[in-house]
Amino acid sequence: MSEIKQSLTDFVVAHPKLKFMFFGGKGGVGKTVMAGVTAMQMAQQGRRTILASTNPVHSLSGLLDQNVYGQATPVKDVPNLWAYEIDTKETIERSKQDIKTKIRWFLKFAEISTQADAFVESATMNPAFEESAMFENMVDLMFKNEYDVYVFDTAPTANARRLLGMSKVYSMWVNKMVKSREEAQSLRDLFSFTKKKEADPLMEYLLSFRERISHARELLTDVEQTAFFFVTLPEALPIAVIKRFINWFHDFGIPVGGVVVNMVIQKDQLRPDSPEFVKNRVAMQDAYMEEIWRDFDNVRAVLPLFDNEVRGTEALKMMAQHAFPQVGTPAGG
Repeated sequence: MSEIKQSLTDFVVAHPKLKFMFFGGKGGVGKTVMAGVTAMQMAQQGRRTILASTNPVHSLSGLLDQNVYGQATPVKDVPNLWAYEIDTKETIERSKQDIKTKIRWFLKFAEISTQADAFVESATMNPAFEESAMFENMVDLMFKNEYDVYVFDTAPTANARRLLGMSKVYSMWVNKMVKSREEAQSLRDLFSFTKKKEADPLMEYLLSFRERISHARELLTDVEQTAFFFVTLPEALPIAVIKRFINWFHDFGIPVGGVVVNMVIQKDQLRPDSPEFVKNRVAMQDAYMEEIWRDFDNVRAVLPLFDNEVRGTEALKMMAQHAFPQVGTPAGG
């Protein structure tokens, strides 16, 4: 039997400036529940906390048993906690209008007489556009700095990887755009009959956007303020997902807070007359737990499989006893 070297409780205590916490993993492993439990824990410490979903398939309203869609909403019976399912459709529409404006700037600057609509349709049909819009919304929330702690329930890890990685991709793209814009402006000035400098709203936007993305990267890669937690089950596919993506998060400089193992069947619940199916599941989980202990040195919690689904604040409080034990006590093993 292995023991946790540093529990979630100990990790939070060791990182007093922790402000941005992300929970990700394969679909169905309990990311939303873990994000909810963590947000509640932070709020109970007296810190203004927001629990936000960047997953297009939202489930926070179901978890909390109240509607939190479209705006930050106080969570019932939990002081200092707000929850927010980001309205993806509204974000996308707003982003489309924003892009239309910028394309019009470009067409006017380049003296191209055509409608922007066709360009907008082409740009927004890209499958990554929704993630781009969601990233913008997430960054807006972080930049407003209205809360002490931000806990994000992210999309399945592959999507979360692209979502958080956009800060680096955006930065590279903007730098190329700025360089092209400067070259175009130089040529325009060279062949202009007038020495009057014209305003270049697109260039102003690019410079502003570059500064914004640079700030986002600073926050996302700050080891004192940010941590990404992987949630897994003691099963082959969820473990494989973590192994596949954990190094990517390291490479992008996003601090990895650790691994949380969810839905583990407790051996003390087994009896001689327990169904064979249950005994086989326990044996299977045992084998995968050995793999988890061997391959991950940052397991923060091992949570049991409950009789009922975790839904509502009372259920979250019960789960918090397992996720956040007292400082220095074991969190599973």
